[in-house]
Amino acid sequence: MNDSLKEVTIYTDGACSGNPGPGGYGVVLMSGPHRKELSGGYQLTTNNRMELIAAIIGLEALKFPCAVNLYTDSRYIVDAMNKGWAKKWQKNNWKRSQKESAKNPDLWERLLAISEQHQVQFLWVKGHSGDEENECCDRLAVKAYKQPDLLPDLGYSQEN
Repeated sequence: MNDSLKEVTIYTDGACSGNPGPGGYGVVLMSGPHRKELSGGYQLTTNNRMELIAAIIGLEALKFPCAVNLYTDSRYIVDAMNKGWAKKWQKNNWKRSQKESAKNPDLWERLLAISEQHQVQFLWVKGHSGDEENECCDRLAVKAYKQPDLLPDLGYSQEN
């Protein structure tokens, strides 16, 4: 990590009741003694979309460039970002192969863009394994999708 950048730890999780179904995200941001929790929910979405939105919301909450350790239990995100798949899909006009389109291009665009503003390490944590912050994010995500008046996930609506 860059010594001149403020160090931030972000934990994220997405949850969905059904897949698709109502979904929510939970985020915990930590820097020094500071801690902030964020969450929100959507009417009809997927688990992967909620995982992506959690990472995006966490990074978008940062007010200036930071050195970030972002922990997620989503291999989808960790592999796509660390192995360069998301950038490859973007370069190929959101195609994974000649016949197969990449899912969630609207969210991958946002995650790639916001990641460029920070020095981000995407780190995998095993879900539901007792990691305190991951469990907190899961509780936030589940609570969020159980709230009334959930927002529509317009990206999911347009894709399907």
